[in-house]
Amino acid sequence: MQDLADRLSHGVQLTIDGYKSYLEAVERAFGREIDFAQLIKLYGSDWDAEKGYSPAECRGIEVHPISGEPDRRDISTSYVKRQNLTMRMSMRRFTRLSNVFSKKIENHEHAIALHLMHYNFCRPHKTLSSPYPTTPAMAAGVSNHVWSIREIVALVEARDKPAERRSPAKASN
Repeated sequence: MQDLADRLSHGVQLTIDGYKSYLEAVERAFGREIDFAQLIKLYGSDWDAEKGYSPAECRGIEVHPISGEPDRRDISTSYVKRQNLTMRMSMRRFTRLSNVFSKKIENHEHAIALHLMHYNFCRPHKTLSSPYPTTPAMAAGVSNHVWSIREIVALVEARDKPAERRSPAKASN
């Protein structure tokens, strides 16, 4: 949460689910300076062994404004739940009962970063592509074109170059 708070240049509205640890994390990172709400799904107790991994049926929701003035129309966890599902479906390391995993946390972080860069900068989304191919980064105004994998690799290579080779002052000597 602190990383998110440090990256934001303006106020946002945040919605969390019923996981209690988020309450303290958001309070520590943002204080009371955020429009913040909690959405808790209420499930029935009719668990059926035949359904396997499926949860019980959602019977309703409770909405709890926590701080600021969250807009009730925008209190939702649907976007982040969809993003998590997309990541699980796109990356084997997030699927259940998989033998694909990272032995090092750094490799895991790089795999996630690569997925997110591809998803947001390289992959045009059909729902955004009218009249021309558009990525989420283009729709958000942070990119003006569909990126290639080569461009992502160039970012990594530029970051990994030693500081002496990147510095224009050193190059002119």
